This record gives sequence, structure tokens and C-alpha cells, in this order.
Amino acid sequence: MSELTLRPWQAQALQKAESWLVDNGNRHFLINAAPGAGKTICASVIAKQMFKRDVIDRVIVIAPRSEVVKQWGKDFQFVTGKHMTKVTASDEDVTDYGNDLCATWHAIEGLSEPFQFVCNNYRTLVICDEHHHAAVEAAWGEQAGSAFENAKYTLILTGTPVRSDGKDTVWLAYDDEGNIIDLPDDASFTLTYGEAVDRGYCRPITFHRHEGNFTVTLPDGDGISVSSKVGAEDATKYSDVPGLKRALDFFKLAVTPKYETDGITPDPESYLGSMAAWGIDKLEDLRETVPTAGGLVIAPTISIAEYIAELLEVMTDEKPLVVHNNSANPEGRIAAFRNNTDKKWLVSVAMISEGVDIPRLRVLFYVPHAKTELAFRQSMGRVVRTLGPDDYSRAYVVMPSLEILEEYARKVEQEMSPQARKEKEVVFKVCPICETQNPRNAKSCSECGHEFPQRKTNYRSCPNCEGLNPKSASSCQHCGQKFSTEFEVSLKEALRVGAIVRGMDIDEEDVQESEEMAEDFREFVLKSGDENLLRIMRDLPAEALTRLTQFAEARKRSKES
Repeated sequence: MSELTLRPWQAQALQKAESWLVDNGNRHFLINAAPGAGKTICASVIAKQMFKRDVIDRVIVIAPRSEVVKQWGKDFQFVTGKHMTKVTASDEDVTDYGNDLCATWHAIEGLSEPFQFVCNNYRTLVICDEHHHAAVEAAWGEQAGSAFENAKYTLILTGTPVRSDGKDTVWLAYDDEGNIIDLPDDASFTLTYGEAVDRGYCRPITFHRHEGNFTVTLPDGDGISVSSKVGAEDATKYSDVPGLKRALDFFKLAVTPKYETDGITPDPESYLGSMAAWGIDKLEDLRETVPTAGGLVIAPTISIAEYIAELLEVMTDEKPLVVHNNSANPEGRIAAFRNNTDKKWLVSVAMISEGVDIPRLRVLFYVPHAKTELAFRQSMGRVVRTLGPDDYSRAYVVMPSLEILEEYARKVEQEMSPQARKEKEVVFKVCPICETQNPRNAKSCSECGHEFPQRKTNYRSCPNCEGLNPKSASSCQHCGQKFSTEFEVSLKEALRVGAIVRGMDIDEEDVQESEEMAEDFREFVLKSGDENLLRIMRDLPAEALTRLTQFAEARKRSKES
């Protein structure tokens, strides 16, 4: 389309892909570009050119989520002028649709043969979005391998060219560190995150490593110290607790829901509360220059997501929007947050970590379930997308000071130029009504008279000089005194979240199995309405579920024999 102006990298990728696929007769081409750089538009332009050169009849797009599928349909039609039909898992056939198709990875599982028919009977270009899903040994990989085996061309898109397990995927091989191997230079185009920042396609990012030291108090009054750097200390005398050193995990303690004395109200003085204070303060600061700026929480479980949402509400007097797989109409909730710029926080469990585009997101509160480089980079991609050439703001991430997460953060920082890593002081704020820039201390807009709302700041008193400081401050702005990052967790609290497994000699595989079934189990109990079961589940660690299952199976076998 004449009104479409390609970014320089998109034009380069088009030229390279056309040469490799069409001119040289190869089948697979990889575009590895940072999140937000414009991969969807680039791929659509490549498809348009291949239609123009009469080398393809059909295009099939595979994307990770239905929200992304919808966006693909819009972008593809904008670029090519061709309608793209969305395919769902409930469709029985796609062979007679007669046009271009877009489906989720999940949808292709039951439609392998119909997709195979299309590829066998038409010159088909398959565009594979977020290709890391297609591990050879996984269900989606097997389905993709058979469904698209005879596609004439494959265009592979990714913003995170790593697999944490190093397993091969359909069309690509990986080494033990998860990096792509055996791919000729002519068969790919790469735009790194650092290059995207320098060219203004992505925002630079600042990481806040949130430190904390925990003391787990035992019934005898003794305490076990746990930190992200050292792990569990002085645990040898508690050898009667199986697997204590392994069980006392810093991250599990960091995400432990902690309540005030009423047992209902989330505690702002907890570790999660101190993380939230930093994120809240940063977002409020950003909204003075970018009034539409939003924050995203990625939580490890539904229960912790809902706890953090309650915590944010206590600390801000505003109710965040919560979205997860069990939410009613999750896509509608995401769209509502995208469009309602008055809504400041979106709390999720993984759903927003991949593919979903909400450019107004600026702050990420990151306490994930999967601590892999792939998941980390996918999540970072949610807050680095720019609003355009005039978007001068940065992205910010607050995360636990966990060694593995810090390693990933260092890699991202090293990709940026020294200039991009430096924060520039912003001396103005923007009117949300007329977008006029005003001095940071202005009480009203000089252009339209809009009165700026008084910023709510939570303060803490310095124990050394008694000076007041923002709650999120790590040291006193008056005397330099470093504030304590000590947090206490009772044995009962640690047991409740499975940070300690008392009296259970179970291995790591059992622990992971329990954590996977815990949410469904708790949801089932909740729906039952049984108050006794609900009370038990509140204090039951996730690890106990495996042991309970083992008991039930043993009892069943005993009765059968």
C-alpha cells in the first residue's frame, strides 16, 4: 500500500527474505527482531511481495494467542488488502475456506490433516509467530511438523531466539545453551534489542533489583536467615525437617502473601509490599510526563495475582484489573485496559507475557512462575514498545534480587549502548487534557487551566535522622542511611505457601507436580463451598497435594486388592 512506509530494517529484511526464498529457491527464512520492532508488518509485506511475484497462493499464520491472531488479521489486511480468516479449535475443516488463514498453536492440534491438505494443494507460505512454541518433542511441534511439512515456504518470526531447554524446534536446531545453530547468515535477518533502542523502535529499560533478607521464625524462637545471595543459613540443627535447605527458597518467601493482624488485609510492610511501593512510585512519576502510562504485574499463580491486586488496591485506593485463564472474558479485560487509560495497573498470570501489545505499559512488577531467559525476555517485551518517534520515556522493571533474573537483566543491559543505559532527567509534566508541557512543579496547566491532581506519596521515617522519605526509597535522602530490607515470616506462613515442607520427604519432581495441580485443586474446593475444606486449603502447602494423591491412590489399590 502506498501509504505504508517501511522502517529501514523492514526494507532490508524484505530484500534479504525475497532473495533467499524466491530468487534462490530456499524454503525457510528467520526474522529475529526485538519485541515491538514491527515483525508482523514486515512479514505481511514479504507475503504481499510473494503474492505479487506469483510464487504463493495462500498464507497461513500461526500465533500464540487469540488476541494476537486478531491483530494479525488487521495488520495483514492493512498491508495486503486481503482478508484473513481466523481458525479456532472448534472448526472442523479449513479446506474449503478459500482464503488466507490465521490460527493459534492450540487450534492446529485438531486440524493437522486439513492444514496438510491446504499445503499439499496450494503454494502456501506459513508464517510462524513466536516459533519457540514448536519444540519437536512437544505436541504443538509434532502437529506443526506434520501439518506444514509440504508448505512451499516458511517464514519464522521470533523476538527471543532462545529455548531454555536447548531442544530443537520444527525447522530450527538449538545448542545446549538454547541458541540457534546451523542457520546460514543469508537465511535470517536479526535486529537486536539494543539496535531497536538506538533506532527509536523500542524504549530503553531500567532494572530495579529488589533486595530482601528473610528470617523464618520457628516455634522455639530461633530463626533461619534466607537471602537471594546465600540461601538458607544456620539450618543444620534443624535436620529433622526433611529437605529444609532446599525447601527454604528465597523466591517462595518473596512471594509469600502476608497479612495484617486481621488476617484479611494485605500487609504493605511485607516484601511484596515494598516491591509494590517502588513500582507505584515509579508509575506515578511516569504519569506526570506520560499521563496514559500503565503498570503490569506478572505473578506466578492466580492466588498470588489476586493477592497483589488487593495489595495494590490497599496502597493506591484504586482497584487494578486482574486477568488470567480463569477470568471471565480475558480478551475483553485486556482490551478494556488497553483502551481505559485511567486504569493504572493490570495484574496477570502469564497471559500478557507473550504477543499481547499494550504500548502504554511502562512499569513491570515481575514475580514470574517460569524463571527462564525465554520467559524473561518475552515479559520485558511488554513494556518496551514505543508509541512512536515522540515517545521519549523509559521502561522500568522491579524484580526480586534473584541471581538468575539478575543474569538475564545484565544480558539485556549489555545489549544497550552506554548512552541508552543512562536516565535523562525530565523537567516537565504533560497535561492529560491538552498535552501541553508544564514545569514539574506546576499546579495547573498553563494552556487549558486543568488542575493537576495532588500526587499521593507514602512516606517512611528515617530511623537515623527522622527525615521523611518516599516509601520506595532504598536510602535516606537526607543523611544517606540505608534502609533495612529485613522481613520476618512465621513458620505457619512459610508452611502455607510451601516454602517449608515439614515432615514430607518428597523430591523436586513431586514438588513441581503439586504446584501444577494446586490452582485447579483450590478452584475445585472453592466451588464446593465446603467451609471446612476451605479452611484446610488455606494452610495447606502445595507440596502436600502430591502426598495426598499418593495416599488416595494407595487406599484405592488396597480396596481393590
